[in-house]
Amino acid sequence: MSEAVAGPAGSPSTLDRAYEFLSGDDAADRSCAAIPDSACTALPRNYLLNVANGACTKLAEQLASPGLVLPWVIGALGAPAFLVGLLQPVKQAGSLLPQLAAAGAIRRLARRKWAWVTAGITQAFCLLLMIPAALLLPLMAAGITIVALLALFSAASGVGSVAFQDVTGKTVPKGRRGRMLANRAAIGGALTLAAGIGLRWGLEGEAESLFPYLMLIGAAAILWALGALCFAAIAEEKGAKEGGQTPLDSFREGLHLMRDKPGFRKFLLARNLLLSVELAMPVYALHAQRTVGEGLGGLGLFVIAVGIAAIISSPFWGLFADRSSRLVMGLSGLVAALAAFLALALPHLGDAYQTPAAYALVFVIIGIAEAGVRLGRKTYLVDGAPADQKGLYAAFSNTATGALTVIAGAVGASVLALGVDQAILLLGVLGVLSALACARLPEADRMAA
Repeated sequence: MSEAVAGPAGSPSTLDRAYEFLSGDDAADRSCAAIPDSACTALPRNYLLNVANGACTKLAEQLASPGLVLPWVIGALGAPAFLVGLLQPVKQAGSLLPQLAAAGAIRRLARRKWAWVTAGITQAFCLLLMIPAALLLPLMAAGITIVALLALFSAASGVGSVAFQDVTGKTVPKGRRGRMLANRAAIGGALTLAAGIGLRWGLEGEAESLFPYLMLIGAAAILWALGALCFAAIAEEKGAKEGGQTPLDSFREGLHLMRDKPGFRKFLLARNLLLSVELAMPVYALHAQRTVGEGLGGLGLFVIAVGIAAIISSPFWGLFADRSSRLVMGLSGLVAALAAFLALALPHLGDAYQTPAAYALVFVIIGIAEAGVRLGRKTYLVDGAPADQKGLYAAFSNTATGALTVIAGAVGASVLALGVDQAILLLGVLGVLSALACARLPEADRMAA
């Protein structure tokens, strides 16, 4: 379906103006491709609520990031360093592996937004529980509890991811999804930038204290709760409840899709190679600690760098993804390879480059690459999967990637044992290989052909 809905007579409302500004869609000639007719009336409200939800959760993800903040928390606790190496694989595997099991259950819900809301509230509680764990438990027990809560947090995130794909497909028209995802990331990035400035210059003297780290985690919990409220307010039409499957049936059907749909098979290969970009941040954090030192001020500077990356890249990636999401994914792989090259080159450029400010450029570049990968793969799958199978496509691809994450975590730990430089070199090579795999992808609208 592709039709326009005329705006109201007279001047547009504030809601319509805000929607037009963020989406680039004219209310007088509104595109409602691939969503129900009844959803078009609520489009401005739904779009803005989705963006608000994303702004809250994107900021929360950075305030309690397992790539930057949680490693600092574990370091401040004095817990064993090997726990840091578990954080990112636990986050990825925990969020991806349960999705195939969740997809069938979510399919049985007439309104899938409640699955995301439940997941968001669960994530808020998991973060809140990290605070007493850090304050009251012995060092080893505190570190293990934080990792375990992160696993539960990530499993809830996986449930929310499946629901998000479905709700987005029903409430945001094709051709506007990439920009909507970009708005979520860009506004969240701007808020992250403000938070990083506060860390860099407002709390720098607290580097030896645990309190500021726990403040970050508490603030992230509040933001997840606010995100859940925004998502609950989205006007979602009831969907078909038929077709819910057991995890085994879904797995079998996913295997059939992978066998019968060459485009989907190529997407899985490209996405799994791009996993090297999404798992990279803790490796760069460890390399930065060893190259330029550590502390809350340095962490704040790197958080600022990640925020800047989201702000400058998300609008570009969003517009680009609505034209060719596969090219967004491929270019992101090349950008990640550039980050690896720069990180390896900095120690050889002289003392003037052995500073947190110099290394922050690496975090800007890898942040740009990570934003492109996430936005590109989400847009590709939402646009490419058939309307009645979006949940299955998303859940199977995420579960397959989650299984590979476990293997990638073991390989990464082995490479890290040889040296951080070797791990970064591997990340650079995988970035180039992922770009080559993306070059072989069909455009999204031909993925399921």
